[in-house]
Amino acid sequence: MQRSEFPAEGAEAAGSVSPTRVQKVFYSLGQAAQSGGFDTAVGFVFFYYSVVLGLSGALVGAALAIGLAFDAVVDPFIGSLSDNLKSRLGRRLPLMMAAILPTVISVGLLFSPPPDLSQPLLFAWLVVFSVAGRISISLFHVPYVALGAELTTDYAGRTSVVVYRSAAGVLAGLAITALGYSAFFANGGLQRAEGYPGFGWSAGGILFVCMTACCLGLRRFAAALPQPDQVPQPMWSRLPSEVREIFANRSFRLLFISALITYLAQGLNATLNSHSFVFVWLLKSESIQFISYAFVVGLLLGVGSAPRVQARLEKKTVVLVGLSLLIANWLLMQGAWLAGVYAPVGQAALAPMQLNSFVAGIGIGLVSVAYPSMMADAADEHEHLFGRRREGIYFAGLGFANKAAVGIGVLLAGVALDLIRFPRDIGQIAGAVLPHEVQVRLVMVWGPIPAVIAVASMVIFASYGITRARHAAIAAALRARASASAPGLGA
Repeated sequence: MQRSEFPAEGAEAAGSVSPTRVQKVFYSLGQAAQSGGFDTAVGFVFFYYSVVLGLSGALVGAALAIGLAFDAVVDPFIGSLSDNLKSRLGRRLPLMMAAILPTVISVGLLFSPPPDLSQPLLFAWLVVFSVAGRISISLFHVPYVALGAELTTDYAGRTSVVVYRSAAGVLAGLAITALGYSAFFANGGLQRAEGYPGFGWSAGGILFVCMTACCLGLRRFAAALPQPDQVPQPMWSRLPSEVREIFANRSFRLLFISALITYLAQGLNATLNSHSFVFVWLLKSESIQFISYAFVVGLLLGVGSAPRVQARLEKKTVVLVGLSLLIANWLLMQGAWLAGVYAPVGQAALAPMQLNSFVAGIGIGLVSVAYPSMMADAADEHEHLFGRRREGIYFAGLGFANKAAVGIGVLLAGVALDLIRFPRDIGQIAGAVLPHEVQVRLVMVWGPIPAVIAVASMVIFASYGITRARHAAIAAALRARASASAPGLGA
């Protein structure tokens, strides 16, 4: 077995680091960039371009999928670069700092297309700034999550780090959601075209503050972490072997495939949320925010309870419980509506949809904490099996699964809108009502189909094998190897 690429003293340091609460807070602000800020803001893009600007659903889906495809492809390269970078600021921070301004500018321009663009030019604008924004946020997020795995090597401590990170992402998403509905879409709702540019640049400002604070707050800690020996091979020649190496680990394969399928289901469902709320449940735009708030409360409950749940259950079980709650969210209300048993509309639909989203939030909260924590455990197993640390490329793999699957989900949602004959001009017609047969097809694509996809993820994930006991044995073996490699203690 090959020796670790880190020096022996680095291995010891890596095993002993423990972040303070203040450092966890600064670290958590980085999550506001991805799931809290960027993903929440971009969640408005599909509705904006397809309903407000009248771009074909298939073209909107294709444009956003292209951005996610570029994002997914560059993730492994960024992960490899992050693993092997050597600087006075450490391996991760230089890339994170370089990503801040491009991310902010891309988000602002994504919501600010010039007026009266033709369909081809509007499509091109969406493609360019979707690609630019996705690549920029990856340049920040891939080294960011890898840095989280280095903050502590403790099995339970990693869950604590992810909880801080997830909570910050949830709160940032809540702030941007409230900003959108209360300030920019308060008069005229989501169909108000004038509100989107201001919303985009305001979201970009929030991203700038959070990303900058994260980098500044962690600069000393990140610089003190172990750095790799110089890697003689250029990245484009070493990356294929690194990818083959991580896929040789069965635990990584199961996590990757399960996450890929789960994110596909989530992407398909989430992309059509606004369409379903507005045109099936007939909710006003100002009411939709309260569904988002119920989801956020559930998400915070799921994230906050994850450490206590994981203290009693294995992480794999936590994921399966979370996916079960998510599937329930996609089947109960939608199934009742399709069967004609329960079909409230307008204000009568608000409370049931809030309850539904609250349950989904708990499920996603549990999964969002467990998946990254398990990926860090799998990275430990990788070092145990192959003698190398690969956090960057491991989390790039998780990021790839997320973005590739969400991209496919968004593309499928866009194509589905055209296939179900969703009217492109409905956003310009005051009081327009969607035909019932189109509503039925929309609900099917929004709920039951993602639920079936998620069941497949659960079946695959059931054989994942890193338990608490297995990780403890891996950690003990790594400590023994580090002690044996230390100067004066062994070869």
